[in-house]
Amino acid sequence: MWKVSNTLFVILCLSMVFLSCVNENSSSKELINPSVLSSEKSEKHILNKTTFLTPETLDETVDSSNSLELESELKKETIRSKLVVPIAVSLASESEKLTTVEVVKELKPSVVQILTGRIVPGAFGGTIPRSGVGSGIVLDKQGHILTNNHVVKSAADISVTLSDGRSYKAEIVGTDPRTDLAVVKIQAAKLIPARIGKSSKLQVGEEVIAVGHALGLRGGPTVSKGVISALERTIDVDPQTSMVDLVQTDASINPGNSGGPLANSNGEVIGVNTAIIKGSNGIGFAINIDDAQIVVSQLIEFGKVNRGFLGISPFNVTDSLVKQMQLPVTTGIIVARVIDGFPAQEAGMRIEDVIVMMNQQEIQNNGDLSKFLIEHLPGESVEIKFYRNGKLMTREIILSESP
Repeated sequence: MWKVSNTLFVILCLSMVFLSCVNENSSSKELINPSVLSSEKSEKHILNKTTFLTPETLDETVDSSNSLELESELKKETIRSKLVVPIAVSLASESEKLTTVEVVKELKPSVVQILTGRIVPGAFGGTIPRSGVGSGIVLDKQGHILTNNHVVKSAADISVTLSDGRSYKAEIVGTDPRTDLAVVKIQAAKLIPARIGKSSKLQVGEEVIAVGHALGLRGGPTVSKGVISALERTIDVDPQTSMVDLVQTDASINPGNSGGPLANSNGEVIGVNTAIIKGSNGIGFAINIDDAQIVVSQLIEFGKVNRGFLGISPFNVTDSLVKQMQLPVTTGIIVARVIDGFPAQEAGMRIEDVIVMMNQQEIQNNGDLSKFLIEHLPGESVEIKFYRNGKLMTREIILSESP
């Protein structure tokens, strides 16, 4: 009996041990499987990302144990590149900006002094010699120099002095009184042309530097620094002449500065110093370089500016004329004369018509008209809108050449 009982007891114990092992293995499998699945999923996820991010030049046999580290490094590089690119661009643009001293060193070899001699009527039928002084900008190595028309107007002789002291006789290539620009030329070697910028990119408040031979003082050009006070300014020179799209600056511009450069902080010419308003304090104007280049290219090529021609004598609308003539507008061009045989007469325009628009472009003054006619050459057909006796009228006109 005992033997049987012992045998049963042993069998029972063995059964319990077997069942315990089975249960342990079963529960081990239940604990391990999720981990294994998670590990496999994670490894595939990492390998997928590694495949996506790894450059083609990386060895395809990268150990899976290094995948996580590789992914981490690639992510860091991606973040670094995203941070560095904008900073690098910013630093590059900042590095282009020069100090005032550097701008002057850059500009000085390209700025010249222009001396003129003219004969003016004197008392008792005699004549009096007069001299004038201005500035100019070297445009190219062929000797073309940009300046103001009023600097060389009526000059009997013109001489140009370079920054290194060399002096040369100059001849006029072409002038344009409407924009107050002129080009003269000298025969000289080792000329250093100025770098030309873009006035279309200017912003109010931007720092600028004016360089020129103010008052004709000895010892080289005068330098003044300021900011752009305003853009697209218009000033009326006389009832028949307006200058438009001017750059206004508080950098000092004095007699003798005319024709010299107004430059940005990169040492690029963005304007041609041209005018000051009498009685004002610290207000000067420069012709924007984008418009100047259009005029200059024609002066060099043709000796004049080829504009479309209407065949009228224009006057700016003024406040007094608005009241006197009871005009329906406060800006525009009054036709003071219609020239026989030219487009305006052929289109039936009359004296006292008030031009306000051409090709859907507003015409507020003579400057706007001049700029429009530079862009529209002889032979082009344009639509012109004008007021006559308070009524708005429209005509098609084919522009002609200026006589």
